[in-house]
Amino acid sequence: MDIEDQLKHLKKQRELRARSRAKSVEDTWARIDRDRELSVKEKLERLINLTGAKKEKPSPQKPSEPTPREPLLFLENPYPLETRYGKTMLADGLSIKGEVLYYLSKDESFTDLDLSSALFIDLETTGLAGGTGTVAFLVGMGYYRDNRFRVAQFFLGELSEEERMIKDLGRFFKEMDFQSVITYNGKAFDVPLLETRFIMHRQPYALTALPHLDLLFSARSLWKHKHESCRLFHLAQQIVEADRAEDIPAAEIPYRYFDYLRSGDYSLIEPILYHNQEDILSLLGLTIAAAKLFAAGQLPEMGEEIDAMDLIGVGKVFESAGEVEKSVEFFERALAGDLPEELAVTIKRKLSYRFKQSAEWEKAVSLWQDLSSVEDQLFCYRELAMYFEHKAKNLDEAKRAAEEGLTLAVNDSPTYQQDFEHRLERLKEKIRKKSEGQGSKAK
Repeated sequence: MDIEDQLKHLKKQRELRARSRAKSVEDTWARIDRDRELSVKEKLERLINLTGAKKEKPSPQKPSEPTPREPLLFLENPYPLETRYGKTMLADGLSIKGEVLYYLSKDESFTDLDLSSALFIDLETTGLAGGTGTVAFLVGMGYYRDNRFRVAQFFLGELSEEERMIKDLGRFFKEMDFQSVITYNGKAFDVPLLETRFIMHRQPYALTALPHLDLLFSARSLWKHKHESCRLFHLAQQIVEADRAEDIPAAEIPYRYFDYLRSGDYSLIEPILYHNQEDILSLLGLTIAAAKLFAAGQLPEMGEEIDAMDLIGVGKVFESAGEVEKSVEFFERALAGDLPEELAVTIKRKLSYRFKQSAEWEKAVSLWQDLSSVEDQLFCYRELAMYFEHKAKNLDEAKRAAEEGLTLAVNDSPTYQQDFEHRLERLKEKIRKKSEGQGSKAK
């Protein structure tokens, strides 16, 4: 049974339990409703008594004790490496090179690492804002061990047992000897929050010194221009093609946990455990997808299909890592493909800036001339006027570009209008002096 089948099985079990409870209430009501001598109010009261539901009015009796529960749980699900999550095989994570992890993280420490010693981590907490009052009641972890990808979870069943959980986590981190951390928005939330809890309980925190790949930042570079959302859930559906539903809203999770602490009803927690496990698997799947996209962009001979939008994503990753030449290569390849006009304009303007910096004037001028007929016309005419005046030394072309820019700027941009007016005055004076100089030579 693969991951998707197991997850579907868990979801089906929860739904069956919910339907069973609903069916029990329906059957009880059907029996009561057949009694014609009872009023509606009497029927409802009998239904409440028979189904175990509680009345809302206060009772003077001593409150019942909550259902007994485990104060701290450790759960682990091992998945064979040949298991598929969406279109991704879990074993593929072990073939990701350190160089790719370096570009995705911009941390040179990843150059000599791979995912075999990495810890994927995701927390569920009592609040979304962070701070010292926020407790991580569920610590979800994923890691490769013994030819399996394991998803483990520490679940805090009693808040009073947090110190014990922190100590157990500390021992676990030390024994597993993880060499890196992979998260999704973990630099801003998960890792600092967990570190705070360790500090509060005066325990050493082993993850602080480890290289940290927060995939959210690379995911935005790779896919923000292509997909409407960069939420982990959304990209898992769109990129990894995982068959996961929006099982539980994140904002609902703290309330469910507090309800569980009051009632001991484990069914409140099951969807959170399921959600957390899905997030860990989605994080692995998305890391693999990002690495494959990166590799395919660099090695087209591998036969991997990569479209123009994805080429832009890879180019942005190189750009953020300071690899300007490589980013330019990918942006140029993307322009040869099929791009939305607005995005193509953005890339052309970015490339024209790069070509200007590297003094590749022929390419820069070609892009400015192209853009001047589509968008950013004032910017392009100004760049063309500067190029023809100062680099090509063609004053007539510089004057023509400045005049066209001024015509557009009169009713559009006072700033550009002033720039073009001053530029034209200077150009006219230069042309006059040049003409007078040529006339003197002719005499």
